[in-house]
Amino acid sequence: MEKIYFIHGLDCPNCAAKIERALQKMSELKTASIDFMAEKLLIETQPGISCDEVLTKIQKLADQLEPGVTIDQQKGGNASHAYSHGQEKCSCEIHHHEHGHNQHHVYHHEHEQGLEHSHDEKVTMHDHDNSFLSGKLKIIQILVSAVLFLSAWVVGEETIPGIVLFLISYVLIGWEIIWNALKNIVKGQVFDENFLMSLASIGAICIGSYPEGVAVMLLYQIGEYFQSYAVRRSRKSISDLMDIHPDFANLKMEDSTIRKVAPEQVKIDDIIVIKPGEKVPLDSIVTEGNSLIDTSALTGESVPREVSPGSRLLSGSINTSGLLTARVEKIFAESTVSKILNLVENASSRKAPAENFITKFAKYYTPIVVVAALLLAVLPPLLLQESFTKWIYQALTFLVISCPCALVISVPLSFFAGIGGASKAGILVKGSNYLEILSKAETVIFDKTGTLTKGSFEVSKIVPIGCTEERFLTLMAQGESSSNHPISKSIRKAYEHRFGSQPDFSNISGYSELSGRGISAQIEGKEVLLGNQKLMSENQISVPAVKESGTVVHLAEDGVYLGYLIISDQIKADSKQAVSALKEIGVSKTVMLTGDNSMTAEAIAQELGIDEVHAELLPDGKVEWLEKLLSSKKEKSSLAFVGDGINDAPVLARADIGIAMGGVGSDAAIEAADVVIMTDEPSKIPTAIRHAKRTLSIVKQNIIFALGIKILILILGAFGIATMWEAVFADVGVCLIAILSAMRAMKVK
Repeated sequence: MEKIYFIHGLDCPNCAAKIERALQKMSELKTASIDFMAEKLLIETQPGISCDEVLTKIQKLADQLEPGVTIDQQKGGNASHAYSHGQEKCSCEIHHHEHGHNQHHVYHHEHEQGLEHSHDEKVTMHDHDNSFLSGKLKIIQILVSAVLFLSAWVVGEETIPGIVLFLISYVLIGWEIIWNALKNIVKGQVFDENFLMSLASIGAICIGSYPEGVAVMLLYQIGEYFQSYAVRRSRKSISDLMDIHPDFANLKMEDSTIRKVAPEQVKIDDIIVIKPGEKVPLDSIVTEGNSLIDTSALTGESVPREVSPGSRLLSGSINTSGLLTARVEKIFAESTVSKILNLVENASSRKAPAENFITKFAKYYTPIVVVAALLLAVLPPLLLQESFTKWIYQALTFLVISCPCALVISVPLSFFAGIGGASKAGILVKGSNYLEILSKAETVIFDKTGTLTKGSFEVSKIVPIGCTEERFLTLMAQGESSSNHPISKSIRKAYEHRFGSQPDFSNISGYSELSGRGISAQIEGKEVLLGNQKLMSENQISVPAVKESGTVVHLAEDGVYLGYLIISDQIKADSKQAVSALKEIGVSKTVMLTGDNSMTAEAIAQELGIDEVHAELLPDGKVEWLEKLLSSKKEKSSLAFVGDGINDAPVLARADIGIAMGGVGSDAAIEAADVVIMTDEPSKIPTAIRHAKRTLSIVKQNIIFALGIKILILILGAFGIATMWEAVFADVGVCLIAILSAMRAMKVK
């Protein structure tokens, strides 16, 4: 079984990596992953072991490694909830989690003005107050220590009063770090930032370098404070991007009174009222009123949509002007906002290879640098007959610069920001790993209907043969009576438009949908076939050659051919632009796979500039072509498939990266995909790939920058050119610059 918990009290990415490594060694767990930026713990237990059985052991291990760290189901809750609120799920899917909100809110129905905070919301506010208080105490601690440090310098570093002031300043600012280092050593956790800073600063004091010894600890604490502040701001900035969770719903009661309730309490077909300025709480259909709806938080569209009776409302969008009354279509757990929050909240739990590499790198990097520092302190004095003091000082400089925080924090933060920025633009990426795969896309395969075309079919031509047009259209509409396919709807619509009503559906039996071919039905005791040429050939019915663009639907009754009609589908306005943009950003091959006839498919492919097209395919035929294209692609490149329908789910799941057009897409397609485009715009696909490439570029820049500066200072320190001052400034500066650099991934160009 798998579970996702929120993990609180982690201020350092190294601490998170340390707990993660320890958890991965637990025999009860198959996998364990900590997402430092999202403050989440994902565990998967061995078969037959429930998460509840190992949770106490996990909490105990976390307490041993990092006292004060708690694990909880609630984002901002307390550890006491952890043992009863964890949500279990099968390992093949991420279960739905609320966006830090407890479903069991406390409501006072007597008060129309609003909702009372739940227990967990109060806990969150209490934690925020504690965080604010501890932040103020840390600032006071740093300021007092800094004043003592400067006073010691003024008095004189070689005088007794000066040395005493240095030592008092050091104890005040460094006792916590030293104490943590000692506790970790007892637990066998030697090589961490507490040990490095303690060893470097104590070593400097022992050789008489009092200013450097105190400065190491003081600047380290200042850097830690700013790093923690920057991380908190980063988390808040990213969470603000997805602040779409509706706080309440205005439920219209039977007596026409309005009551504020939790969105989770509203049922399908309930009537809700959305006032100007309020978020739409659930997916619904407008029954009364006209307004403009801001969907930018969901789809990235800057222009508000006009809605009127009959229009669909997406939960999480904002009603900007008029008063609306709407009928609820989906319960909260199945609504758009819930799905989006679920995807975004769980996205960073799937780590990219670059993140896993950095975690492993940090594990070996720090011990290697410590050993190198030890050798630097001992070998040169022995071999060159020089002073130990000089080389010990240079070795201590090594230790100061060795802390890998800049790398460990900037890489996951870059991916976290990249996913958040993409979400704001209406592009949902289900994990950091998919962002990395998407950046390598060199082959993009498209489904046609609903992806490159609008999927809004219209009957453009009717050709009856051997029967009247009325008889032909009647059989067509009756045959398509039970199908929800867009083609079926367009045929029924054509009949209704022509004759003003629907035909008699009572005399239909033996209805059967034939995948990729058409429909078979018994109408008035006769076998009626409606479908493509393949269906007619299977039943030995000859059909005329049709040389017109569009989807051709043939009709036969008891083996007698009765004619055909042509259904046209319009190409989306930005499809051509999307294909062109893909080639500009390095996609070498574009392919279209469709079940439509060859003539229509070739015409659309030629108009859009698609390189390769394969038509008249059944769902398994699409999978076969996908396998061929996968086997022929470049080794380090990836293949993306873009689709929207339920028939596309197998192909979406099999591709290196599956992209679902979420605006009109089926739930099955969205579930199977790795990336979801919330609008119907193909032009968002090159935007998604470009953003993925940019995010990966930022990750690489941060790695090269952080490693480059550290290696440079290490070399300069080894030769005595860089002092401990430069080492501390470089370490703190590199970390802050890396954090600021990572935040660039929040912007989508």
